[in-house]
Amino acid sequence: MLILHRKKGQSLVIDDKVTLTIVEVGSDGVKLAIDAPRDISILRSELKEAAVENQEAAKAVSKDMLDKFLQKPES
Repeated sequence: MLILHRKKGQSLVIDDKVTLTIVEVGSDGVKLAIDAPRDISILRSELKEAAVENQEAAKAVSKDMLDKFLQKPES
């Protein structure tokens, strides 16, 4: 892991494709601007972790459970 010290308005460039700029620094966090090509996925880590957990939970659902869930209710 690389740790850098940057001030408001300063940037760093990753692989000549992604630019991170420090927009604001506050007591509760840092606001970043990210300039990247559209084909590069950018997700907050907690969203990425939640997506992985959801995928794992979906794998655990059996076909029988899914079929039962998808049945039309009887009238």
